[in-house]
Amino acid sequence: MIRRRAFLILLTTWIVPLTANAQAACEPPTVLGESKIAAILDARTLRLVDGREIRLTGIEIPKSAEADGATWLRDHALDRTVTLRGTDETPDRYGRQHAFVLIAGKPDTLQSALADAGFAVASGTVRDESCARELRSAESRAEKSKRGAWATPNFIESGSNPSSILKHIGRFTLVDGTILSARQAGSTLYLNFGRRRIQGFAVTISRRMMPAFAAAGINAATLEGRRIRVRGWIERHGGPRIEARAPGQIEFIGGKETAAAGDK
Repeated sequence: MIRRRAFLILLTTWIVPLTANAQAACEPPTVLGESKIAAILDARTLRLVDGREIRLTGIEIPKSAEADGATWLRDHALDRTVTLRGTDETPDRYGRQHAFVLIAGKPDTLQSALADAGFAVASGTVRDESCARELRSAESRAEKSKRGAWATPNFIESGSNPSSILKHIGRFTLVDGTILSARQAGSTLYLNFGRRRIQGFAVTISRRMMPAFAAAGINAATLEGRRIRVRGWIERHGGPRIEARAPGQIEFIGGKETAAAGDK
C-alpha cells in the first residue's frame, strides 16, 4: 500500500509538469521591453511611442487580409500597453525589431489573436515550440470557422494545379497536396507533387537544412506518398517552387496515398 501511494505521488509529479508544459503560453524567455502602441503601419507592423517599429514575428499576412488585418489591429491594439518578447533585439535591414507582442491583461500574443481572427497565418519558421503551437491552434480555429482570409475561395492552393500556384509568385502561400516522389539531386531534395517534375509544383530542401528536417522525422522516406500542407514563398524555376527552410513549414494532413490519388 505504501509503495502504491509513493508511486502515485511520483506519477503525479511527472504528469502535472508535462500537462502544464503542453499548455504553456507563448512567452519567449527574453523580454525586449515594454511600451505603448502609437500607430499601426500595416497588418504586421507597429510603431511604439518610443519610436521603435515592431514587426510581428512568426506570422505572414495573406494579400486578401492586408486591409482588414490593419483595421483589426487599430481596433484591438492601438494605444494599448504591450510587452515585447523574443530572442534577438537586432533590427532588420529596414530598422524594424522583430518580436512577439503581448497586450497587458491578455493571455495570448497579438500574433495569435490576429491569426484567430483569420487575418494572419503561421510562418512555420518559429523555433519556440510553445509559440509555434499557439499560432497553429489559432490558425486552425480560424480555418474551421472560415474567418477572415479563410473565407476566400481556394485560399489554400492544390499541389496538383501548378498553373494556379504560379499566380502567387512572390507571395506567401499555403499549398495542400500529395508528394508523388521525393528525390535528391545534387545538394537539394525535391518533393514533387506532379509527374511532370520540371513543370509541376515542388518543394525544395537544401542539404544544409536536411539534418533539421531529419530530426523532426521529415525525410524522403517519410514524405513520399504523404499528403501534406506546405507554406512558404512561391518562386518559379520551371514550375512553381517553395523552398522549405524550417520543418514547421511542412505539416502532415493525412495518411499515405497512392500516386494516382494525388495526381487527380
